[in-house]
Amino acid sequence: MSRHIIYIINPVSGTTTKKKLQQLIEEKTGAKKIPFQVFPSVASGDYTFLQTLITEQKITDIVIAGGDGTVSQVVGSLLHLNVNFGIIPCGSGNGLAYTAKIPGQTTKALDIIFRNKSSAIDGFYINDRFSCMLCGLGFDANVAYDFAQQSKRGLTTYIKQVIKNFFSARTYSFELRLKEKTFTTDAYFISIANSNQFGNNFTIAPQASLSDGLLDIVVVTRQNKLRLLIETFNHIRGKNKLQPVIAAISKKAVIYFQTDALRIINHSGAPLHIDGDPAESHRELKIEIQKKCFRLIQP
Repeated sequence: MSRHIIYIINPVSGTTTKKKLQQLIEEKTGAKKIPFQVFPSVASGDYTFLQTLITEQKITDIVIAGGDGTVSQVVGSLLHLNVNFGIIPCGSGNGLAYTAKIPGQTTKALDIIFRNKSSAIDGFYINDRFSCMLCGLGFDANVAYDFAQQSKRGLTTYIKQVIKNFFSARTYSFELRLKEKTFTTDAYFISIANSNQFGNNFTIAPQASLSDGLLDIVVVTRQNKLRLLIETFNHIRGKNKLQPVIAAISKKAVIYFQTDALRIINHSGAPLHIDGDPAESHRELKIEIQKKCFRLIQP
């Protein structure tokens, strides 16, 4: 089947200029004699306006040049269409791309796009919002909010916001409801992960898989700040083993388990991020895996 690609480029993601990126995309795709079109990302995150074009022109691939937030918005809008999705990583974190072993260099990412090898991976919903990779409540969402306000992007800016928020970090009260167990805890943050990392190869859920039909839940509970650093560092190094949900897990420093669905009662109004972008939080969050719901082009 002949291919027809739509590229969606986020002009403000990451730290590099997108003019040269678009020129490179046009040059490389033209050399392959693949028909293509280029669109900028939209601030609303709603890409349903492309549905008619995709159907009428028999678009086969949607390739997103941006970060995790843009990927999540595009895929969430066009999930039901018969297309492959590709990523050219140029965000600040690129967690989904790096988990899928898609390289950060544009030419190498394009080579993977042109090879056209795709496989179905999971996503999940938080109430009615789609996530391709990771959402979080609490500390990391505060960082996401502050990061979004900065004029300069990139890893250095993100680290500065992490450090700034660490010293003022507080805990939030949560109730987690699962099929097997309900428990309450005070926690600095909760991460719900389909990918194994935040981004920049910073691992948050060492056992996570993009296509196992499960979400990895990481809860960092109330503890002093020194222990918080030590326990979080140990966790990202893979020192914490997955725990059975039915175990008495609420007293651990880092709770780590897998499930396909849960509800979180957000008693303290902890802020929320979805794939690194600030999102409206709610008192009750229904979280549910969507098994192998979209096809991702990857090595």
